[in-house]
Amino acid sequence: MEEVKIQNPPKKYMNPYLAGVLLGIVIILSFYFTREGLGASGAFKRGVAKVEQIIIPSHVESEKSAFYHYVKNGKDPLDNRLVYMIIGVFIGGFLSGAINNRLKLKLEHSPKITSKKRAIAAVIGGALFGIGSAFGRGCTSGAGLDGMAVLATSGFVVVAMIFGAGYIFAWFFRKLWI
Repeated sequence: MEEVKIQNPPKKYMNPYLAGVLLGIVIILSFYFTREGLGASGAFKRGVAKVEQIIIPSHVESEKSAFYHYVKNGKDPLDNRLVYMIIGVFIGGFLSGAINNRLKLKLEHSPKITSKKRAIAAVIGGALFGIGSAFGRGCTSGAGLDGMAVLATSGFVVVAMIFGAGYIFAWFFRKLWI
């Protein structure tokens, strides 16, 4: 007689509509309690300011520096709620992956490309997104979701452009993941 292995079905992800509603509630609560929205790029800019403060303190403390407002009057650029938020996002994501057995330290990619090519594409894409968020004065959450939360026309335009550009460029870069 043949032995049959019974596998537990994988745990499902959260319903995306519920996740969207919860994200909206978090943004509203952020505005209510802090008078500011959310945004990851601000935390990363503060991280760069801290690195520059360690390596070239005379430059970052100059009024000509793009990061001067983070360090003036002896302030620590990392002493900000956005930095703590990003740390919490990383810890929460790690714990969620570990608890739900989804924590895998591997690089997923299409069988049509190498791991090296996928990693290079990811780094270039991340760098371009970071540069774009600097030019746009905020990342997707800061410029788009926060803008939409306060019913600013610019927030709706940003989100439309992000999704529109993503839809167009996905066709050209689909071979990196299909």
